[in-house]
Amino acid sequence: MATIHNPVLRGFNPDPSIVRVGEDYYLATSTFEYHPAVRLHHSRDLANWTVVGHALDDGFDLQGIPDSGGVWAPSLSHTDGTFWLAYSIVRTMDGDDKDIDNYLVTADSIEGPWSEPIHLGSRGFDFSFFHDTDGTHWIVGVQWDQRPEHASFSGLVLEQYLPDERRTSGEATVIYREDVLVEGPNLYRIGDEYVLTIASGGTGWNHSITTARSANLTGPYERDPWPAMLTSRDAPGTPLQKAGHGELVQTPGGEWMLAHLASRPTLHLGERYCTLGRETSLQAVVFEDGWLRLRDGGHHGEIDVEIPGVEREVGDAPSDQGASWTDTFADGIDSRRWSTLRVAPDPAVFDTSTSSLRLRGGHSTASVFEQSLLLTRVQEHHATFEAVIDAEPRTTREAAGIVAWYDRQGWIWMQLSWDETAGRSIRVIVREPGRTTRSDAVSVPDGALRLRAELHGPALTFAWATETGEWMPLPGEYPAWMLSDDFGPRLRFTGMFFGVRAEDLDGRGWGAGIRSASLSQTQV
Repeated sequence: MATIHNPVLRGFNPDPSIVRVGEDYYLATSTFEYHPAVRLHHSRDLANWTVVGHALDDGFDLQGIPDSGGVWAPSLSHTDGTFWLAYSIVRTMDGDDKDIDNYLVTADSIEGPWSEPIHLGSRGFDFSFFHDTDGTHWIVGVQWDQRPEHASFSGLVLEQYLPDERRTSGEATVIYREDVLVEGPNLYRIGDEYVLTIASGGTGWNHSITTARSANLTGPYERDPWPAMLTSRDAPGTPLQKAGHGELVQTPGGEWMLAHLASRPTLHLGERYCTLGRETSLQAVVFEDGWLRLRDGGHHGEIDVEIPGVEREVGDAPSDQGASWTDTFADGIDSRRWSTLRVAPDPAVFDTSTSSLRLRGGHSTASVFEQSLLLTRVQEHHATFEAVIDAEPRTTREAAGIVAWYDRQGWIWMQLSWDETAGRSIRVIVREPGRTTRSDAVSVPDGALRLRAELHGPALTFAWATETGEWMPLPGEYPAWMLSDDFGPRLRFTGMFFGVRAEDLDGRGWGAGIRSASLSQTQV
């Protein structure tokens, strides 16, 4: 019997889409504005997961995409020996307007190569595929209404996909409506009925999953009489908050499992902040009187879940997870561990030809185009990130260092730069929406420096040292709690990263050497 310890995918890994092929489980998660896009995971026992790659990598370009736009809610399925992956690209989301394009890519192997994308239209978002037993293929998703005098949500719609013609039918049927927005729809054929799983309540504290069912594919669909089969909105103290947006998978032994997103908050002045973002968990579920229920009762997700008939496998921790790791970049940039913003790392900017990383400075932190920023997910509330940086800034427009990053309006940067008074110096810069603050500059000697950021729940501290010297703490604590979906009035959907960045605002080719980077984390 395998025991799952949730979350199974820790840190920013939202909107899980899961499928089983034989003895293997595959799971895709959203990546939003980060590159490479659509993170793909593999497991044999549902407890141990490895990142096997990404569906959208070389040549995939999200330049100009807004924060928390980009790739939303991938849908992974498998039929007739082929993997199908549907995904949305949200290009703008201003007020009532959303510019969205939906696509399909396919592959014979989860590791690719993936096909060129087929456009599925721009009707809405959260599109998923359903392959019926009669051999037909359907997409179900959220239909958006941009008219300000109308409700933005105009129903869940069903449309046939015609694979021989590589297009949708163009005729969509509304199969389900509520007075409020519901999202993340997925269709299943369970016995003689069609079952529709639905995320409702938004993706925040009121998030939940419910179901509806019908004897006919196009409805009408009867909603579950329970308000939610999974939610944490009535239990603010339960460990897995924001539980919702899920998909079903069946084990070879017939057990049903639900993959869903959830978040683990940290507290600051009594308020909850999910700095790690939305993560992926698994719950055991059953059908009772035709309705989906948690196997062990209630409607709150559990941290530890047992799966009868599944044996836990023992293997090495995946390349992007585990308690600690150090990267010297001798083998280049491992995309299973590192992410960049919007575009793939250009070798002319992220140069690893000398078995270390030479990072040429890029645009400012406000740019949606070319930032020299290399990031790794933070997966635990207690973590330490370090990097050895060799840089000689000579103006205030040249800077490098380590950063705790959420988005362009939320970051904390320990910056090595030049100051008219202090010379070569270090300071901490904090960016929040509409406001930037800077600590006093601290003079540092020439030569490579070790920089360190330590995360203690809602707070960050920083220190520096020469290569052989003792650590010199910088005064004060910094607001890690601000780097979360829950801070500020804007829609935010990602999570905290640690990373390294370099900035050359004069565009003269200045850069920094990154000799190594390391991350250690304490799992609870």
